Amino acid sequence: MSKNTASQPSLTKLIGLDIFGVGRLHAILLICIFLSAIGVVLATHNTRQMTVQRENLLLEKDILDGEWRNLILEESALAEHSRVQSRSVRELDMERPAPDKEVIIKLR
Repeated sequence: MSKNTASQPSLTKLIGLDIFGVGRLHAILLICIFLSAIGVVLATHNTRQMTVQRENLLLEKDILDGEWRNLILEESALAEHSRVQSRSVRELDMERPAPDKEVIIKLR
């Protein structure tokens, strides 16, 4: 009996020979399916990450737009003619020159 068991190959060896010998095409297709599945998972993961990043950027854009509008309003309020004129009189003691002291220069 020991001669019969010694001459028989192991089950693992038979499965390996079957997969890579007879079923070579099937093994290659199985590997391709696994690689394709991994590619799909990675693409889905990257798409979800980019979607989250896009949403965060849109929220940041909305916040920055609000700040920009507030700065434009503040600039227009600070540059208002009557405010500039009253501050120049109050803080710098400036006043409008009399019409007889105005000098008009004509350029060619």
